[in-house]
Amino acid sequence: MSKRFRPCDLNQPYLLPPSLEDWLPEHHLARFIAQIVDELDLSRIYARYQRKDGRGLAAYHPLMMTRLLLYAYAIGITSSRRIEKATYDDLALRYLATDQHPDHDTIAAFRQEHLEELAKLFVQALQLCRRAGMVKLGNVAIDGTKIRANAGRRAYRYAELQEQERQLQEMVDRLLREAAQTDSEEDARWGKGRSDDRLPAELATAQGRLEKIRQAKRELEEEAQQRLGQARHDYPGSGKPGSPQQGKGAREECSPQAYEKLKKRLWRARREAREPRRLYHFTDPDCRMMKDKGLQRLVHGYNAQLAVDGEAQVIVGAEVSQEAADGGLLLPMVDQVRKTLGEAPRVVTADAGYWDTTSINDPSLAGIETLVTPDAMHGARRKSQHKHNPTVERMRKLLRQPRERSLYGMRKTIVEPVFGQIKQIRGFRQFTLRGLAKVQAEWKLICLTHNLLKLYRHRWLPQLA
Repeated sequence: MSKRFRPCDLNQPYLLPPSLEDWLPEHHLARFIAQIVDELDLSRIYARYQRKDGRGLAAYHPLMMTRLLLYAYAIGITSSRRIEKATYDDLALRYLATDQHPDHDTIAAFRQEHLEELAKLFVQALQLCRRAGMVKLGNVAIDGTKIRANAGRRAYRYAELQEQERQLQEMVDRLLREAAQTDSEEDARWGKGRSDDRLPAELATAQGRLEKIRQAKRELEEEAQQRLGQARHDYPGSGKPGSPQQGKGAREECSPQAYEKLKKRLWRARREAREPRRLYHFTDPDCRMMKDKGLQRLVHGYNAQLAVDGEAQVIVGAEVSQEAADGGLLLPMVDQVRKTLGEAPRVVTADAGYWDTTSINDPSLAGIETLVTPDAMHGARRKSQHKHNPTVERMRKLLRQPRERSLYGMRKTIVEPVFGQIKQIRGFRQFTLRGLAKVQAEWKLICLTHNLLKLYRHRWLPQLA
């Protein structure tokens, strides 16, 4: 054969020890993550190790574990088992792990133990984006998306829980009668002796299931009562004897639209208090049934909220809500941006789902140009509901102005591509963790790594700033 080839012998030994620095290209994302993590304050994570007695095997270094998690989340790997496998198969993760291979239990335990501290790194990364000139707060767009919970498909209505409680109670009573009869027969045959206090396996399982069902019922009932109490507190009343809240004076101060809204809310709360209608999921009791517009079906999930700066699509606010509707979430998101960055955005834009007359007129939005359309895209019926509402008329007139119409038109190009990057490109469509607090922290991790990817593409490093 005349053509010469380069050698490719798999058994060729290295003449010199290989260097980790030779494994990746100079501007690889893994190198960037390693440099950025060196700049982050991990003192809260280290503090947890200082409170331990130091016995046992040496722990994996928190710096290395943080690098692993942040890079894995940045490329769309959230499973601890997949991260463990990638430390063997993925050269970048092997580089960040310094050729160590923590097992999935160790990775999951580190994330679980330091989840709150890892979520707080979101603010530090956001400050780095601001130092890089990527955050201007000139136009902040707010939007939400439904993300599935880490839960199965089966959920139960209150009436189903009641029926299961009845059936299980009958089973427990029957098993107890059978156990008592068996004890009496054995005592009569062999005499009384030392008894075994352990419950039969079938009885113990039934009692445990019965307690879980009763706990689920209590949670649904307490939640319904809390909603009823809040609805009664907010309802201005009509001045009639026995009417909730402040009476006729407060009724006159309330706009007709707000009054009808609070009245319907109180009616629904009373209906829920009689028999809760929310579905209950035993795997993740905090998740809620929501309509996923992309899938065009109901899912058990959470409403993930984002506030995105228009300069470079940096996430400046992130939250997770159990409410399927976005209404009422505008003020909390603006407030989070103000607290995180120390100043309020100059312009805030949001779609019709965030329209709420009370929120738009809230004093906390004074000085902020708030652009929220009161009309849904296909909302002919919605438009009829806003008749004779001066706030609605003022907003419609404002959005017809060229400047404001242009600002509002940028909303989709600011926030919706971010959801596309997170859900489509990085593949994050379902939370790994369970429970509202853990889900909120995991969402902050997702948003943190989104901002790190923005910094990486911006080619900015702290020492070069």
